This record gives sequence, C-alpha cells and structure tokens, in this order.
Amino acid sequence: MTENPLSEQIANQLRRNILRGKLAPGASIKERDNATEMGVSRTPLREAVRILAKEGLVDLRPARSPIVSIPSIKQVSDEVEVLLAVEKLSGELACHRATEEDIVEIEQIVDQMADLFDTADPLDLFEIDMSFHSAIARASHNAPLAEIHRTFLARLWRSRFLAAVKRRNRERVISHHRDIVTALRAHDPDKIRAAIGVHLDNLGEDIIDVIRQELDANTSTDTGPDRARPP
Repeated sequence: MTENPLSEQIANQLRRNILRGKLAPGASIKERDNATEMGVSRTPLREAVRILAKEGLVDLRPARSPIVSIPSIKQVSDEVEVLLAVEKLSGELACHRATEEDIVEIEQIVDQMADLFDTADPLDLFEIDMSFHSAIARASHNAPLAEIHRTFLARLWRSRFLAAVKRRNRERVISHHRDIVTALRAHDPDKIRAAIGVHLDNLGEDIIDVIRQELDANTSTDTGPDRARPP
C-alpha cells in the first residue's frame, strides 16, 4: 500500500467505502469533505476519483460533484457476458501456458481463502477471491487478455462483491476454486472451462438481481438534488 502513489491509495479507500455502502449509489463525492476526512489535499483526491471513473464506479459531471455510479441492468448484463468469456478463455490458455510458479501461486491463494474464510472481513476475503481470478488471467500469458480482464473485473467490482456476500457459502466457494486449480494442474482446458462455468455461470443472474434491487430502492425514495436517478 505504501508503495502506491497517494492518488491510488485514496482511490482504494474510496473504492472500499463504495463497496461497504458508506458511499451509496448516486451519492455525491464532495472533494472538500472527503479531502478533509482523509487528511489529503484536493488534487490527489481528484486524481483518485478519475481512477474510479475509469473503473466505472464513479460518474463525472461537468461543474458538479462526481457521483457513485448507478449502472443499468443492460450495462451490467453486457459486462458480465464479456467477463465470463474472458475468464473461461484465460483458464484455457493458462492450461497450456501456466508455469509451475503460476500454479503454485494460484494454489496458495485458495489455501489462504480456506484458512481465512470464517474469520476474515468479507471485503478482505472478496479481494483475495478476486486475486485468484486475476492470477489465472495473468497465467494465460496473454497481456491484452489480462488487461481486458482487469478492466471488466474493475467495472463489476462493486456488484460482484454484493453478489458474493449474498451467496457466501464456504463449502461451495472453496470447492469451486479447488476444482479450477485441479483442472489447471492437470492442464485440461475442457475441465477448467467446465469448472469455471460451474463457479461463474450464475454470476450474471446474481449481479442483475442485486442491481435490480438497488434500482428499485432508488426509484422508491427521494433522490434529492445531488442524487442521480437510475437510467
């Protein structure tokens, strides 16, 4: 963390605030208030907000404070389709290209998840989970594919976290990840595609359900002058 530029540290804190609901969908991110709360100047805060905007977590508005994004169901559905395809392709390529070091790293991530599942903060556990999927994308040794994966993982970060919390089940989560690792260690692209499918094929429905509930909540309450109405 200390090695990251200040703007990235601030972006990480804001991102976690968004995931935890401290900054709700449609909420205004006021530069002065947030800078004061974090004890930083407004310049790195502004840069941090731009980082989150690129990830799709924040919407920038001319001459107004940025707001936490409220994605449409269509937008999320399209992004999930891309992410699922990239995850499966990454797994297939990793079966052909992953080094022993790659596989050991991925195995260690699953071991860490298993060890911490019952005691870790849900957000910390979610970040470990996402590091597993990122490690598989890197193990494809296809830089453009890994970059696409990073992009869409970031765009779905919040909704995927909320869906993961709702489906929190130790046996299911750990067994799914171990099945993916087993297929990877066997260098079997068909098995890893199937294992990733078992793990993620309900992701779209879970995420869309979360987004639909949020959109319903936003339309049933007074949004106020500095809240965004859903598209």
